[in-house]
Order: sequence, then C-alpha cells, then structure tokens
Amino acid sequence: MDDDFERGREYARERDRSAALGVRDRFYRPDDLYMDGNSLGPLSTDAEHVLQHVLDEWRELGIRGWTDGDPPWFHYGEHLGERLASLVGARDDEVVVANSTTVNIHTLVGTFLTRCDRENRGQKVLVNELDFPTDHYAIRAQLRNRGLDPDEHLVVVESRDGRTLREDDVAAALDAHDDVGIMFMPSVFYRSGQLLDVERITELAHAHDAYAGFDLAHSIGAVPHSLADHGVDFAAWCHYKYLNAGPGAVAGLYVHRDYHGETPALAGWWGHEKETQFEMRTTYTPAQSAGAWQTGTIPVLSAAPLLGVMDIVDEVGIEALRERSVELTEYLVFLVDERLPECTVGTPRDPDRRGGHVAVEHSEGYRISEALKERGVVVDFRPPNVVRVCPSPFFVGFEEVWETVDRLREILDEREYETFERRGSGVT
Repeated sequence: MDDDFERGREYARERDRSAALGVRDRFYRPDDLYMDGNSLGPLSTDAEHVLQHVLDEWRELGIRGWTDGDPPWFHYGEHLGERLASLVGARDDEVVVANSTTVNIHTLVGTFLTRCDRENRGQKVLVNELDFPTDHYAIRAQLRNRGLDPDEHLVVVESRDGRTLREDDVAAALDAHDDVGIMFMPSVFYRSGQLLDVERITELAHAHDAYAGFDLAHSIGAVPHSLADHGVDFAAWCHYKYLNAGPGAVAGLYVHRDYHGETPALAGWWGHEKETQFEMRTTYTPAQSAGAWQTGTIPVLSAAPLLGVMDIVDEVGIEALRERSVELTEYLVFLVDERLPECTVGTPRDPDRRGGHVAVEHSEGYRISEALKERGVVVDFRPPNVVRVCPSPFFVGFEEVWETVDRLREILDEREYETFERRGSGVT
C-alpha cells in the first residue's frame, strides 16, 4: 500500500492534476460518478465517430461496404483481431473479433474436447467454483453433446475463502485427476477481482498434459497479457467492459497458432477460408488463423465502436492504463480501510494479484449499492455481499474515488440503505 496516500479531497485533486492520462473528456459519463466500467463501459467520442462512419458507409455504399469499406467489412473481424493482439500478447493471426463470449467458450472448449478425444487425452474439464456461471453452462453443454456426464467430467476446484483461488489448489486438483484434458480458468474473478497467475496456471495444465484456456472478460483492456509467450492454448473475452465497446458488443477470442487449420466445434461460413468462401462449397475449409472460429457474419454495427476505442487504447498504451488502474484501486482500498471500518475489502491487496475493480463487502451490500445509485454513484452488486467499484483508468480520477467513498460513508452514517427493499430478482 502507498504510504503517501492521504484522506482529504485536496490530495485527490492534486493527484489528478499530476497523473491524468488525458483522455477523460473523450468519454460520455452518464452519471455523476460512473464506477461501473467493469460491467459496461460508457460511450466514447471515438467509438461514436467510427459507428457513424460505418452508418455513412452503409448509406452510401450499401453492399459494396463489404469490399470498399474502410476497413472492408468482409475482413472486419480479422482487422480488429490484429488491433487487439498486442493487448493479449498474441500474434496478429491468433486473435479475431467474433460471436459472443458464451458462443466462443462453446466453440473453443468443444474444439479442444475433440482434440482430447483424438489424442487420447483425458475428457474432463477443470474449472473452479468462483467462475462466472456462463462458463459452466457452456462447458457442461459441450460435455453433454459428447455423451459425457457433466457431473462426472467437470472437475470443480473449491475456494478456501469464498473469494479467491490458490494456484496450489489447482495443482492439487490436477494431481488428483489424471484424466483432465482441459483446464479453463478466468484471468480475473468477476466477484473478488483476484488476478490469477496465467503463466503458472498454464504451466500446471501443460505439465499434466491438459490444454490451458482462459476467460479474459474481466482483464482485457485493464491488464496486459502475454498469451503466446506463456503458451496459452485458447482464450475468450468480451469488449463491453474495460474496452467500452458498447452493450452486446461483439466478443473476441485467441487460438494459439499451433491449432490453426483445426475444424471448430461450431463451424460456420464466416470461418471458412476467405479465398473460397463465396464459392459456396458444402465442405468446410477452415481459415488458417483464429478467424476459423468465427461462426456467423460479423455484426459490423456492433463491432465498429471497438475500432474507435482502440484508437484511444493505442494512444495511451495498455501499460499506462494498467499503471493508472493500479494507482486508483490502491487508493480506493486505502480509503475503504481508513474510512469504512464496517466494510471489508474482498479483493487481494497485492496489486499483482488484483484486476481493475475492488470488491467492497458488507452484509447490506445490495441495499448499499441501491443507495449509492440514488446518490449518483453507479456501481453494481454481486451476491452474497459484494459492491463492485471500478475506477476505470480512462475516465475516473482520484477525486471521484474520494467522492465515492465519502458518499458511501454518509450512506452508512445515516443508514440510508434501510429505505431500500432487500434484493429482488432484477438486474444489478
């Protein structure tokens, strides 16, 4: 923890004057304090501009946009993949923008289960109990599709504290199950914000003859990665969180070059080799790149905002974004410790083990999150007791972190959360 942190507003203002990245004004912030960039990032002027550009192309070019657009729509997914490759530490042909995150998990896990069967590897998939639910839904479905009982073939590593996972427990699970063919883990846990050691987890999987796959949904754009150097086999992620690409934005995936030419589990015409795609052959020929894992036609209007955001990312650099993110979350943890003794920080305090958000825990977490929204602080809640607070490095400053904690202090002092009903079944 930074020993030089101070509690007062003026300190926060001074930090903002000396440490801003200079892109704050390029983001529309719909609320007073938008601290939910880990769930849905706001619109940027750059994303707005590129989306309008594509609308103009659609109006002026019509179908010719597929070949004459800038960039041509036909190669939009591959073009964006090349732009994103440096964020995940991959080669240009190892990344493509396509499908949704859940669809990508389906096709990637399914593909590697097929390889496991062909290579006489184990047919079990190792996951953990803290995963985002869609990961398990997709993996269990892929196991069922192969006639495998998910209750027997899904190995779930348990957490010791309900918040985090120890790499040693992953190693122990691999030791105990010599028939694991795939290990699939998040890079950052969606509730606690714990950042796993991707390199070590990959090494553990490979040492047990298992493929290593990752869900990067809560780290892409906030944490630099080195997937190719670490030998990660595959990964999937979304772009509407830290990369601010819009609600339901098209997702992304990575496949190590060693597996290019493989037939995906969910083969579709947009993953066919581009050179002969419009010959309309009934036999599928996969693209010799990650582009093979595209299923249907890319939704260009849902992909265009990402192209705009990447201009900002390239300008600032992922390393600078990470440095700023760590500073802001470090300050947030400090203020929670100093001013909110009723709350617990459920996120690892070591910045090397923390993603881009902080889990502030309180038994009345849901009603507190509602009270914060009423006061213009947009956060979200995750059961059983987590208020997720995300100071996005793009547009949040130290003073906004200070103000968020100050308003939370007032909510607790006045017991304002008691005016809200206990959690229902709606979106949080």
